[in-house]
Amino acid sequence: MPRMIDLLKHIEWVGDAATGHLRLLDQTLLPGEVAYLDCRDVEAVWRAIKRLSVRGAPAIGIAAAYGCVIGAQHGEFIKQADYLATSRPTAVNLFWAIDRMKLLGTDDPAQLLDEAKTIHAEDEAMCRAIGEHGLPLMPEGGGVLTHCNAGALATGGIGTATAPMYLAKERGVELAVFADETRPLLQGARLTAWELGRASVDVTLICDDMAATVMRQGKVNAVITGADRIAANGDAANKIGTYNLAVLAKHHGLPFYVAAPSSTFDLSLSTGDDIPIEQRAADEIISGFGPATAPVDVKTFNPAFDVTPAELITALVTERGVIEPVTTDRVAAVIGAAQASSPKPQASK
Repeated sequence: MPRMIDLLKHIEWVGDAATGHLRLLDQTLLPGEVAYLDCRDVEAVWRAIKRLSVRGAPAIGIAAAYGCVIGAQHGEFIKQADYLATSRPTAVNLFWAIDRMKLLGTDDPAQLLDEAKTIHAEDEAMCRAIGEHGLPLMPEGGGVLTHCNAGALATGGIGTATAPMYLAKERGVELAVFADETRPLLQGARLTAWELGRASVDVTLICDDMAATVMRQGKVNAVITGADRIAANGDAANKIGTYNLAVLAKHHGLPFYVAAPSSTFDLSLSTGDDIPIEQRAADEIISGFGPATAPVDVKTFNPAFDVTPAELITALVTERGVIEPVTTDRVAAVIGAAQASSPKPQASK
């Protein structure tokens, strides 16, 4: 797969368990600059998660797992793990990974590093499995629309929503990808368009308000996004603007897919109404990339995520298979067994 190997090193442990550290590609600087953050204390990992230097639910979980190792290096594993859990409230993988590290019952950095690397490797394998299940759903010779970045940069592998796209490229399946810019932080423009382009995937960038037009013109035959948390009934929280696309897809008679690993499901929440939605600062809307584009004293509303109701989702694509129709019973049948032996995710305080 062309030029993907560098993308897969955007989260990397450097050195041994006792003195090593976490290296992260700083995604806030893309696409203009490729630079890395060397996180040698938990505060640095917390800041990287909070300010979106590392983002995407699976990637956040992996970073937090490595952050737990750094906490153990300083003799404060539990305290620092709990601190990491305060960085962002919506992505359930954050709490899942921290709980899994705690479940080891040890503060030995070597054992914790082995577990963090296992989480990382499992995510890479899960991404490819999601791609295998999702590829048959893609419109061969047609167009697919995605939102935000649920790609290699958001995971430990080839992404969730992008995994079928990368496999299509690998296997010579024609597929045209349309990427929403994703206001206000432009993850689709800065990240998805960047990484798909580097892998020579056919990608066209559009503004968020162009989605309805490309659907109406027949340029798009399906929509696929990622998710940061999925409730027991299949309601899915994802980057703000995802709900809009589901409504538009319904109107235009297009399938709407959500791709996510089993670790993104929170079966402790019955519906999406219970998913905590992160509210972010006004400056992301007013002056997110330099000069102000709005009055600096204007009131803003800036939720980072919205919730797409299960009835608007054609299918959930997971590493364990495709969940269709999206109902509480089907989610329980596919995901319940996978989580039976795992610690339940804890909502952030």
